[in-house]
Amino acid sequence: MTIALILPQPPAYSETFFRSKIEGLIVNGHQLILVTAATDKTFDLCVHIQHPKVYKNPIRQLLSMLLVFVGLLPYWTKVNRYIKLERKEGTSFKRLVEKIYINASLLKLNADWIHFGFATMALDRETVPKAIGAKLAVSFRGYDIEVFPLKNRDCYQKLWAYVDKVHSISNYLLEKAFDLGLSKSVNSKVIYPAVDFDFIKKIQFSSDTWGVKLKLLTIARLHWIKGIDDLIETAQHLKSKQIDFEWKVIGEGDQKHTERYAYHIYKAGLQEQVLLLGKLSHAETLEELSKTELYVQTSLSEGFSNAVLEAQALGKLCLAFDAGALSENIQNNTTGFLSPKGRPHLLAQKIIEVEQLSRQEKEQISQKAIQRVRDHFSLEEQAKSFSEFYTT
Repeated sequence: MTIALILPQPPAYSETFFRSKIEGLIVNGHQLILVTAATDKTFDLCVHIQHPKVYKNPIRQLLSMLLVFVGLLPYWTKVNRYIKLERKEGTSFKRLVEKIYINASLLKLNADWIHFGFATMALDRETVPKAIGAKLAVSFRGYDIEVFPLKNRDCYQKLWAYVDKVHSISNYLLEKAFDLGLSKSVNSKVIYPAVDFDFIKKIQFSSDTWGVKLKLLTIARLHWIKGIDDLIETAQHLKSKQIDFEWKVIGEGDQKHTERYAYHIYKAGLQEQVLLLGKLSHAETLEELSKTELYVQTSLSEGFSNAVLEAQALGKLCLAFDAGALSENIQNNTTGFLSPKGRPHLLAQKIIEVEQLSRQEKEQISQKAIQRVRDHFSLEEQAKSFSEFYTT
């Protein structure tokens, strides 16, 4: 079976979700084709093709379009089907010409499935799979389902009409997609993210992190949906209780958000307690995670959260707002702790309570978290689930 996976760019070595998915499908006998935007980056696991580049220079763009259209002549049957489908959808002639250009690489494919790795990647490409005789699959992630539709109402109605099967990284996102108009009759499957334990073993971890100063860590984009304001307010509550702590935040944001959160930390007098580390590599992030005592996720919504999953895999005690799919990620009071969303004073209280647990109680929760991740979120389990996704 030939599967074309559509992504914005080739997955980096540290992006275990897509790399492990591709590796698993290849091992199970499928042929994979990766399709991305035009890029200088290369990919080593399978055939990699790119969408035509869009140029700002109109003359260069016109020449590129002529070359692309000439290259499509041997595929006229597929192109003609695509034109008929788009005209049926009411696409104007000008927009149709543009769409033939941006979808040229896909129109040349011989594939059984075209799988869009993000729902937003399927926009303006909804009819392509049918035109080339392939099935359309799409994956749901947090931004696609929770953020993008806020400013783009009814953006997926055309996609819902053409999709054959959907993959979601959580039950929560699947239910949100139903609220956005996806029919419950569409074939769907939840396949959770997975943890690469072999990669984790390569990192040198600290053996005992509990000390006089409480060490906390959060991995998140500097964005309102990640609850960074609530994080800072939680830190204020901890400081007011005379807790000696250090709270590192790994992640970046645009300049506006970064400056606002830095100013918020300054105004709260938390410069020595809350440290914005910016973006780190996956290996550097895991090393920081190994040094922490408590992992805290203050997101106001999460499609699932790989960071929380990896923290549990490392046996870190995890606390999070009970938001989005985090209740599917953490088993409350068993593998970690959930606190009411958007209530920083209660989160601070829970942090103090967890910090005061006995070493034996902490170890029990840590071991349960590690075991649950091994049992239910392994790369092997993920590869098996994806292979079944295309054949059942």
